[in-house]
Amino acid sequence: MENSNVEKLYKWLDQTTESIQQHDNEPYLDSLATALECLFYHDVSEDIDDILSQKIQNALKEVELSLYQTVDIRKAIQLAILKGMKDSTQQQHLMTPETVALLVSYLAEKLTKGKEKVRIFDPASGTANLLTSVVNHLKQPTEAFGSEIDPTLIRLSLLNANLQKVNVDFFHQDSLRPFLMDPVDLLVADLPVGYYPDDIRANEYELKADSGHSYSHHLFIEQSLKYTEDGGYLIFVIPEFLFDSDQSDKLHEFLQENAHIIGVLRLPESAFKSKKNIKSILVLQKKGEQTATPKQPLLVNLPSFKNAKAMDDILNQMNEWFREYFD
Repeated sequence: MENSNVEKLYKWLDQTTESIQQHDNEPYLDSLATALECLFYHDVSEDIDDILSQKIQNALKEVELSLYQTVDIRKAIQLAILKGMKDSTQQQHLMTPETVALLVSYLAEKLTKGKEKVRIFDPASGTANLLTSVVNHLKQPTEAFGSEIDPTLIRLSLLNANLQKVNVDFFHQDSLRPFLMDPVDLLVADLPVGYYPDDIRANEYELKADSGHSYSHHLFIEQSLKYTEDGGYLIFVIPEFLFDSDQSDKLHEFLQENAHIIGVLRLPESAFKSKKNIKSILVLQKKGEQTATPKQPLLVNLPSFKNAKAMDDILNQMNEWFREYFD
C-alpha cells in the first residue's frame, strides 16, 4: 500500500479513539480530540482515570510521531475526522475533500508567488484541513489565522495544526462578528452554506436579505472582503448555485463594486455524491488602486480527478493563464 504510513497512523488514531469512546461514552470526534492531545504531548492528562490512562500509555509506546511526514499526519487525522463526521454532522460541517484542498493550495501558490511573506486567513476553518493544506504548500513564511465557532471542531483544528507543526492563531467565535485582526494578503474558505440565524447581526451587512433570514454564505463573502488587504486574493469553495439563487442579484452587484472576478473553476461532478452538492472554486481579488479586471478570467471545467492526462492538460493551460495574468 503506497500510503502505509498514513494507514498505520490512522489505525492507531482510530483504535485509540474507539477505546476512549467506549470508556467515556462520548461522541467519536470528542474522543478523537482526546487521542490527538495524548499523541501531541505523548502523555496522558491527569483527569483521565487509571484504567483508560493505562490503555493509552500502552498505545503511546507503539507510536513514534517523528517517523511521520507532515502530509502523512494531516491525511491520517483527516481520515479519522471523516470517520467521525460520517455519522454525526450536518452538511455544512463536512470536511473539504483532499483533491479540492490541493487545488486551492495550487491557486494560493500561484497568486502569492512574488510575496516574501504571506498572511492567510480562513474564516470557516472547521478542522483546519484546508488551511493547513495551503500553509504547507506555500514556499514562503506564513502567518496563519483561522476562525471556528464549534467547540469540538476548534479543539480538533488546534491539535491538527500542532501535530503538523503549523503555526495558526485561532479565533473561537462566530465568524460574522468583528475580528481583532489586521487584513490579510490571502483568504481561503470552504463557504458554510445556509441561513444565518442572527438577524440583528446580519442587519449590519450590505448583503443582508430584504426579508427573512440572510444567507450565511453571502455574509461570509462580504466579511471576508472586509478582512482582505486591497489587492489581496480570496479563494472560496462555493456551492454551484451561488449565482442563481433568489438573492444573487445583490451579490453580483456587491462583487462588481468591491472585487475583480479572477476565475471560476467548476469541480467535476464525479467528485460529489449528488448533483445538488456540486461545488466550484471562485477566485476574487479585492479592488485596490493598482488592480484591474483580467482581460479574460480563468474559466475552467475540471475533468475527473482520476483522469490524469486530462488533468495534466488543464494544469498546463492554467499555468499558461497565470503566466499571462502576471505579465
